[in-house]
Amino acid sequence: MIPLPVSARRAEGTFQPGVRAPVRGPHAALARELLGPAAGGDAPGEIELRLVPDPSLGAEGYTLDVTRERAVIAAADVAGLRWGVQTLRQLDGPGGVPCGTVRDVPRYAWRGVMIDVARWWRPMSFLRSYVDLLALHKFNVLHLHLTDDQGWRFEVRAHPRLTEAGARRAESPAGHAREGRFDGVPHGGFYTQRELRDLVAYAAARGVSVVPEIEFPGHSQAAIAACPWLGHPSGTPVQVRTSWGISSHVLNVGERAAGFARDVLDELCEVFPSRYVHIGGDEVRAGEWAADPEAARRVAEAGLDGPRALLGWWGRLLAGHLRGLGRRAVAWDDMLDHDPPEDMVIMAWRGVDRIEAALRAGHDVVAAPHTHTYLDYAESDAPGEPVSISGPLPLETVYGYDAGDSVLGMQAQLWGEYLPTRERFDYNAFPRLCAVAEAAWSAGRDLGGFTRRLADHLPLLDRMGVAYRRPEGAARVHL
Repeated sequence: MIPLPVSARRAEGTFQPGVRAPVRGPHAALARELLGPAAGGDAPGEIELRLVPDPSLGAEGYTLDVTRERAVIAAADVAGLRWGVQTLRQLDGPGGVPCGTVRDVPRYAWRGVMIDVARWWRPMSFLRSYVDLLALHKFNVLHLHLTDDQGWRFEVRAHPRLTEAGARRAESPAGHAREGRFDGVPHGGFYTQRELRDLVAYAAARGVSVVPEIEFPGHSQAAIAACPWLGHPSGTPVQVRTSWGISSHVLNVGERAAGFARDVLDELCEVFPSRYVHIGGDEVRAGEWAADPEAARRVAEAGLDGPRALLGWWGRLLAGHLRGLGRRAVAWDDMLDHDPPEDMVIMAWRGVDRIEAALRAGHDVVAAPHTHTYLDYAESDAPGEPVSISGPLPLETVYGYDAGDSVLGMQAQLWGEYLPTRERFDYNAFPRLCAVAEAAWSAGRDLGGFTRRLADHLPLLDRMGVAYRRPEGAARVHL
């Protein structure tokens, strides 16, 4: 089982859901869907889902009791029933489900995976497939990075130019960005609000909350290309960025730009019911603000230290608006240096020291240090590995990370620059995502045990068509 449960005890014999065991109880329909044609019949054995008054299980804990005649999943909340079904799904091998008992409660409330669809648009079938993979490994957050310099993917009805002009770039880098070569192939795409609502519902049925991210005020070149009035009066017109890296173009601080941000967040919150909304806030260059008289007036009016402090002004503006909509703002830890509001969740990415700094400042923290959770980094620096933005980040390093007991949770990141295809995305994601799943769910670490369980787990990934990187280091597919 991945992630490792709190306790598991094996008994003699096996339960055979392959005889089309009937399913009874809350979420029986989802259990039938996940378990496939093996469930839902009228055989003597059965799978039962049961709600029980057990506060020790919390919202997401469960127990699984398997005998030769039946499998009983019990939980205090339907969320726990879902995770129990996923455990049963993992245990269902060629010989059936081993008899025994499992008791399981997650370590962290936030167990996330960030998928970047701004650099490379992904079809909705891809996102649904990854929701299934996340749920299988008991992740409960899909953090969807919807906008960046290289593309805007979220339909905003109040500002249609964002997807008419901002969702498509003329070309993309070929090879590593530092080589300065381009493929000459236009790339683009976006998601309608209806498509995203359907994704949210699909994910919610599987216990996964979709947390959207719109980048403010940096990483905004695609938005400025679509709506030039968001940029700076002295700036020259820009196109959707074709190279990777960080653009120097940022949103201005005028009232019209602030109204634009509120419009976007209003529509975003209509589509995504998540309690949390990510507002970006990372890698913001202050050069345009330093040269802008309007920004200087804003600095003076707000009593700020200088143009760089306008990042904090943006953060407080957006967090306040989200608060009025009943949501909490999440931002990258760059915001921590610019007086963020206390209720802002800090996603600490620049190092483990940033986690401690955010905790000392009194924030809820999602641990996402690039040194341990950036799965777009190459796993190895051996010859033959595909080009990556950085690395190496071995499986053992990912598995060994412990974020401590004070954080809200932890999250893996899959930035998209060098992951243009499903095959390449899978190659970087797995099996390291299995290691993150265990680090986020389970309190203990046993690399040897994890490695043995992973070997048994890989055939399930094979059946699901995941083009993972072989743990021994040999490439699974030529990329």
